[in-house]
Amino acid sequence: MEDKKSLLLSDHINITEKLRLRIPKVGEILEDEQTYYSIISSLTATPYQYMVQLDDMGIDYTEISNYELFMTLFPMYGKSDLSMLFFDMNTNDYGVYVDQTNDTNILYSPTNGIDYKIDEFIYIKIVNALRKINNIEEIKSKPGNDEAKRYLLEKERKRQKRNAKKPYKPYLENLIVALVNRPEFKYNYEEVMNLSIYKFNQSFKQIQKSITFDKTMTGVYSGTVDVSKMTDKSCLSWWIDDK
Repeated sequence: MEDKKSLLLSDHINITEKLRLRIPKVGEILEDEQTYYSIISSLTATPYQYMVQLDDMGIDYTEISNYELFMTLFPMYGKSDLSMLFFDMNTNDYGVYVDQTNDTNILYSPTNGIDYKIDEFIYIKIVNALRKINNIEEIKSKPGNDEAKRYLLEKERKRQKRNAKKPYKPYLENLIVALVNRPEFKYNYEEVMNLSIYKFNQSFKQIQKSITFDKTMTGVYSGTVDVSKMTDKSCLSWWIDDK
């Protein structure tokens, strides 16, 4: 099943005929943005981002797939309230089961039944939708050898230990304040609360693009930027193109 309607017109994305993914509003997320972004970052994470936690479980992060990580994390988060993402779908009893039709591991909920199973194909659709809605890039990285792997693991372990002592720093709230006070952003504080997070993020990306374009053109006209020597000419366009 493929959604053809623009996300600017949507409040959800159809993943399958039964499984739908909500596009929450900015105001909803602000009610508890720390929890929201914790869930989103975990469900869209790659093993590289979970190298420390996987190592603590005795798992080599270079030997596990994105889908296998998702199958580990989703049942944990599913026991909390995920209605902001999955409407009224019951996520409490999702676990890893073997699909008898093809002998592969899937996420399955006995309460919801087979129509709500999450196999690898459905997982890809879910995570791609979450990344698109929330403006998240997939982080791909793999160490060249065992020494590099040990170095990255130790570095990340130290970073996480250091950051664990720091209080949460609001991301969305700070971004709203910044954008509302930009002349390019056409919404006030009250209006922005009713925007979907997708619309908000697209506006942010467009403003970033416009600022980069203006600075580049200033350099071109002043003679400090030589277009012929630019390897990436995307900054010569003022509008975003996600195609």
